[in-house]
Amino acid sequence: MSKRDYYEVLGVTKSASTDEIKKAYRKVAMQFHPDRNPGDKAAEEKFKEAASAYEVLSDTDKKAKYDRFGHSAFSPGAGGGGGFSGGGMDMNDIFSQFGDVFGEDMFGGFFGGGGSRSRSSRSRGQRGSNLRIKLKMNFEEIANGANKQVKVKKHVLCTTCGGNGAKDKNSVQTCGTCNGSGQVKRVTNTFLGQMQTVNTCPTCNGEGNTVTAKCAPCKGEGRVYGEETISIDIPGGVQDGMQLSMSGKGNAGERGGSAGDLIIMIEEEAHESLHRDGLNVSFDLYITIPEAVFGTSVEVPTIDARAKIKIPPGTQSGKVFRLKGKGFPEVQGYAKGDQLINVHVWTPQHVSAEEKAILEKMQQSPNFQPKPTK
Repeated sequence: MSKRDYYEVLGVTKSASTDEIKKAYRKVAMQFHPDRNPGDKAAEEKFKEAASAYEVLSDTDKKAKYDRFGHSAFSPGAGGGGGFSGGGMDMNDIFSQFGDVFGEDMFGGFFGGGGSRSRSSRSRGQRGSNLRIKLKMNFEEIANGANKQVKVKKHVLCTTCGGNGAKDKNSVQTCGTCNGSGQVKRVTNTFLGQMQTVNTCPTCNGEGNTVTAKCAPCKGEGRVYGEETISIDIPGGVQDGMQLSMSGKGNAGERGGSAGDLIIMIEEEAHESLHRDGLNVSFDLYITIPEAVFGTSVEVPTIDARAKIKIPPGTQSGKVFRLKGKGFPEVQGYAKGDQLINVHVWTPQHVSAEEKAILEKMQQSPNFQPKPTK
């Protein structure tokens, strides 16, 4: 089943501002929230669909990729490992990431706390921060795609405590304030009657448990500073400055919180003789005046090899030869660029007396007078 257009899902246009996108998501999510539609699988799917759309359209980088490549920008192979972000979210991801869109107690106030309980089940521990790295790629790697093994220094899960930050299993106790729910309810009297609100438990900070003795290696954080070798699959055709995202490959979260993302910025290395122009690649070929007059065969470099081309007699400076399909592929597409060979006839800057005499004689010949044609 094909995915619906994200703008259609939220009912906004491509020119919608960030605030308009946020308001639209809030409206759709409230309409299809599970607490308002208990047991309705169709409503739950629409709720998830709206969250996926908001995840992409609320992020400037992801929105730009989506506007350019559509849903294919977030296919599994697009960014290596977890791929680009977008789609595949579960209910816990949604409540954890986007609960702030609705305000502190929006779910609890309107739906009796059901939504907040769902969110609490995911809010144990603090989510790790994102990491950004630069990845250098040469023309051949960009043209063919590449797998890069990158060592990244970051916070990783503590193997001693398994990420919960406790010295041992007996050091983890259910929070006495919230009885493990991670939330506390409060009833206040207003002129409209009693109103119940649900807030994060101040004792355990929403984790549902407390640690009586901390793990020594991580000092109770559930993570330590270390290094991880990450395998990154880069699709062919990426460009300088393009950013790819690998979900869950950033810093580990505190006390079992989800990991952040790894943002990879592509840095294109210059080629010694080729130049990039979008999907095309160009090469400046210099030939002598006799070669231009009589014609010749020359070898030119391409992205991953060399190619032999024939220069016909009478070739003019400025002539462009095209090697079909020798350029860069389109990211997540089927188009492929060409290699353009720009011919320049080299004019000597200094000549000998003998050469000057020959050139002056040729200058008198009608055959050497310019006769440009279209």
